[in-house]
Amino acid sequence: MKKALILTWEKFQDVELLYAYYKLQEEFLVDVAANKTGLIYGINGVKIKANKLIGSDVLNPLEYDLVLVVGGLLSVEYARQNKTFIKTLKEFYENGKIVASICHGAQFLIEAEITKGKKISGYYCIQKDIENSGAEYIRDVVVDGNIITAPHYDYQTKWMQEVVKAVNEKQTNK
Repeated sequence: MKKALILTWEKFQDVELLYAYYKLQEEFLVDVAANKTGLIYGINGVKIKANKLIGSDVLNPLEYDLVLVVGGLLSVEYARQNKTFIKTLKEFYENGKIVASICHGAQFLIEAEITKGKKISGYYCIQKDIENSGAEYIRDVVVDGNIITAPHYDYQTKWMQEVVKAVNEKQTNK
């Protein structure tokens, strides 16, 4: 069975994480890695169980088909400072895994230095950050190689369709 890793932090954007989590469960075994295990809470108080601990559990990209990160201003501010979080994301990218982000999650891609020369989407207020990282900003769902990004949770359905499609195509071409 396909396997997905959601890489997150407390104070995540509730809607972005929950929609992706349940959509992925339709076709994937889903692990949630965060700054602590057990229940973690989103900006609006929604809870989800993290079963992997960033920094303690081995998060081997070879065991997964994709890694997904979401926004949430507070989670982004803390998580992007965590070297293990960023290193894990970069390792997935370097191993050719599908990397998906939405909204402020694009800041993780910037921090991992994987955006240069790419077409990247993210929330409109980080357009300059995206451009300053050497990427072209697109305000829509965009697929560029193994990176799939979206600007806002209004685009979640289209974004998740592209994520699932990319993983399925990759598995077909193995």
